[in-house]
Amino acid sequence: MAYVRKNQRDLTAAERHRFVTAVLELKRRGTYDDFVRTHIDHYRADGEGGLRVAHGAPSFLPWHRRFLLDFERALRRIDPAVTVPYWDWTRDNRPDSALWAADFMGGTGRAGDLQVTTGPFAYGGGRWPIAVAMTSTRFLTRDLGRPRAPLNLPTAADVERALNDPVYDVSPWDSTTRSGFRNLLEGWGPGSGSPSWLNHNRVHRWVGGMMLGGASVNDPVFWLHHAFVDLLWTRWQQRHPRSGYRPAVPPPSGDPQHGRVAALHEPLPPWRVTPADLLDLSHIYRYA
Repeated sequence: MAYVRKNQRDLTAAERHRFVTAVLELKRRGTYDDFVRTHIDHYRADGEGGLRVAHGAPSFLPWHRRFLLDFERALRRIDPAVTVPYWDWTRDNRPDSALWAADFMGGTGRAGDLQVTTGPFAYGGGRWPIAVAMTSTRFLTRDLGRPRAPLNLPTAADVERALNDPVYDVSPWDSTTRSGFRNLLEGWGPGSGSPSWLNHNRVHRWVGGMMLGGASVNDPVFWLHHAFVDLLWTRWQQRHPRSGYRPAVPPPSGDPQHGRVAALHEPLPPWRVTPADLLDLSHIYRYA
């Protein structure tokens, strides 16, 4: 029977505690840092050579679906009652949301170094040292809402614009596309600065600190964010049942994206699964 991923705002105090406890135990065992390494290893921009699977490519959604599932399975080996909750950032969109309470994700970073000093993932508690990162920072950092250059989280209308696009992705299959559900949700917009950060990308920017860049997994809110992104893909699939993953076949030889994006039946590193294998996981989990 499929288990349920709940909205984080609907978790009981006991469910919040069990989730946090399992995440901390995963960190204590060193397993959590393996997930950070995997994300860093597959964090690749458009301009870099080679295969892109995790970002700026059609496989952004299936890659993170499998990544999230692996994390959830690791948590459930510690506590079978735990599932990854999702953060609907169109509703819980303020730094004073219960999401950031001291018994759950903890709050924003302090002035100066942005160090998170509240909650179970504060460095001062001794249970959340940053061991794997792209900088030398040893503590979790956040800058919720970017007070010095304020940024708002995506709205329901922003999400609806992505959900309404009936095409999954379009050529050139990267961050420069201006249509297609995948890029509208991933959030690479035209121009530069704040207006160019849409949906998924804007959330990373709004949280700030460790959520910027390849080591974003160091912030446990990463998983709640991506659970909501995965939920939105599920909603898109339900709304457009005749629209499938694209590209269905690899870009041909001579195409600038040849060998750089994963087609429907091509494997996604570091696993051997394909996007086709990840289109429907409703037999494993569902969303409340």
